[in-house]
Amino acid sequence: MARFLLISLRNNPLRCISRVQRRPLARQCQSIFQLEHTRFIQKEATHDEDIPGDSSQNKVLSFPDEMKKYTFEDPFQIFEESCTLLKDQPPKRLEFEVGQDIVVYGYIGKRKDMRSNFSFCPFEHKDSKADFQIVSQWDDPDSRQYFAHQNLKAIPSYSPVMVMGTVQESKQTATDPLVEAKGLSKVELKLQYIRCLNTFPKDVAVSKDTVWPAKSRHMQLRFDPFLRDRLFFRTWVKRSLVHILSTQEFLEIETPILFKSTPEGAREFLVPTRRQGYAYALPQSPQQYKQTLMAGGIQRYYQFAKCFRDEDHRADRQPEFTQLDLEMAFATGREVMDLLTMMVTTLFTRLHRHWKIVEINGIRHPVRIKEMVGKRDSLETPASPETGLADEINTPEISNRFPRPKPMTIMTYEDAMGRYGSDKPDLRIELPWASNIYQIGENGKGLPSRFTQMISDLQDPVVEGFRFRLYDSRPSESVKFIREFMDNLPNTTLKIGPESVPGVFVYDSSKPLYGLSALGHDGAEVLNDMEDSWPQCEDGDIIIMHARNDEPLSGGSTELGRIRTALYWAAVKQGLIPENHEFKLLWVHGFPLFSPTGDEVGQGGTAGICSTHHPFTAPLNDEDFKNLKTDPLKVRADHYDLVINGVEIGGGSRRIHVAEVQEYVMRDILKMTDEGVSQFSHLIDALRSGCPPHAGFAIGFDRLISVLLDVPSVRDVIAFPKTNRGEDLLVGSPAKVTPEQKKTYHIFEESDIKPTTE
Repeated sequence: MARFLLISLRNNPLRCISRVQRRPLARQCQSIFQLEHTRFIQKEATHDEDIPGDSSQNKVLSFPDEMKKYTFEDPFQIFEESCTLLKDQPPKRLEFEVGQDIVVYGYIGKRKDMRSNFSFCPFEHKDSKADFQIVSQWDDPDSRQYFAHQNLKAIPSYSPVMVMGTVQESKQTATDPLVEAKGLSKVELKLQYIRCLNTFPKDVAVSKDTVWPAKSRHMQLRFDPFLRDRLFFRTWVKRSLVHILSTQEFLEIETPILFKSTPEGAREFLVPTRRQGYAYALPQSPQQYKQTLMAGGIQRYYQFAKCFRDEDHRADRQPEFTQLDLEMAFATGREVMDLLTMMVTTLFTRLHRHWKIVEINGIRHPVRIKEMVGKRDSLETPASPETGLADEINTPEISNRFPRPKPMTIMTYEDAMGRYGSDKPDLRIELPWASNIYQIGENGKGLPSRFTQMISDLQDPVVEGFRFRLYDSRPSESVKFIREFMDNLPNTTLKIGPESVPGVFVYDSSKPLYGLSALGHDGAEVLNDMEDSWPQCEDGDIIIMHARNDEPLSGGSTELGRIRTALYWAAVKQGLIPENHEFKLLWVHGFPLFSPTGDEVGQGGTAGICSTHHPFTAPLNDEDFKNLKTDPLKVRADHYDLVINGVEIGGGSRRIHVAEVQEYVMRDILKMTDEGVSQFSHLIDALRSGCPPHAGFAIGFDRLISVLLDVPSVRDVIAFPKTNRGEDLLVGSPAKVTPEQKKTYHIFEESDIKPTTE
């Protein structure tokens, strides 16, 4: 009897299973006529019967015979049907011919009803190769088009859908500026069938001006095409850099994320473990691992590494960030600089060939050049290490191409600080608008003492100044601008000490001593004698002076340098001078090896100094090596920074590769404790094993992309960034530790610990 029942079930599966209540038929048990999803091929073919050649051109589309209106009462049914539809996706198409029946997946936009039987709505194709518009029209209430039209009206705007239709000649006239800039082909699709793959909530308001909060980052990703294009640009740049390094025989190696706490120079994030008293630390950088790789015989290493630092947050800084890390064995700092020069200039050459910059609603936006899409990106014209520029290549004339960089400039730290008041100067701030910074008078002390006492409480200071010019250099306009700027100076983030205040003058030939009367005759004569430093002053020129201590420059910027930069950008913002969209590249080298500790975390030594960058950096030359014992603050480092438009893109150095020298720096120069030195025992042992000389570099990848795209914050080029407080509001991190987690990971607050009695 049991065998008879099994045979009956096997021979009549549909007849028996269809009687089971409240259970949908399994797909394999449904007949072809019972399936509600689309069948794309009229004749089913097995893998052995596939049509030879390009299947996307040979398959014949057949529209479903379903003639009913949608309901959205069962989300589980929508889920099951959407999964089934995706299994039968047709091959991707890049070109669409008039009269062709196609199936496309994507998002519908906001529908516009022209008449009761005629509607159209934009459609965002998932491959974004064309500007789609769905046109729905019906004449016969019993036709397929009628039910497709009703289904279209039932689907909420911005929902993901599958659409079947016929390509017809486009009648689109107006389009989105971004779509127009991309030059996408216009495709008009006559609707035959539509199926919703999920519903967009009707209580969410969407418009072009919607500002999405940080907790709705997924919505911004969905509705902000500028952000999505920036992420695509980021991926393109990453692929280009990987290709360049691959051609230079670099080996990609991933280093661990769970590291240990070492006093490298910045605050770390700790990761507790279930072992009481033990914790991991997230790496500040792969610095120690990559030096260990050099000791292990790896000749050339790179990786795109995640780094973590518990630092104060800024627009260009995140608690976690990405850097392109690389290291070279048997290399000098100069060789690394030559390699990076070649990489960056080759990247700019490729950007010039494949990308253009368009301005849409005041936003500069990268757009891939249509003629180059789909073509192989050749790297056969790398930059020359001698000139830093790639060879010219034949490219079609296209307006607004991504600009080429100017030849790289190389200067020392002392020159950068003295001439620009910054160790990462923006070389676009130049004449005719802003002069360099110069000492006023012989050795900076040629001004009357009464004037010096007016602007500073310092004893025998050095007075420096620069000349600034507006596009409209009338004295009245200059006075209005500089007065507003100086009034707002206390409200800015510029750190101006109380011991000195800027002295401000506006050059005016109609006034006594040309508006410099506060300087007296002697002081005015000193400025007139500076025509060799800056061009002769004209009416409306602004002259700003500032006093500082007569001592070697240190730190990242001077007060006058910060004023000079802020003044330039204030004038640009008000349209008083034109904005410069060029790229000015600069190498700065010869930094101090050690700096006074100040507010820095440092390495925890007792010497009152810390490593300017990290304690593994080698001295610049023999003279600096000798100064280690006598005057560490005079020692220059074989360190080099790459600066683009006033932003430090990355830095690197030649490393200390001898264990005894490394230990000497830690113990005798920085005065680190035995416990502090022992935390680097793994690295010292690696150096002791015969580590070769080596040097390296790290590019702040987030910063690089933000500079290339000219956006104000690295958050604009990261998919899921943190806020200024280091929080991810989308997921709610960092999250509060629960009592159970405190017990598991031995994390207790002082109030949680109860006193015990014997």
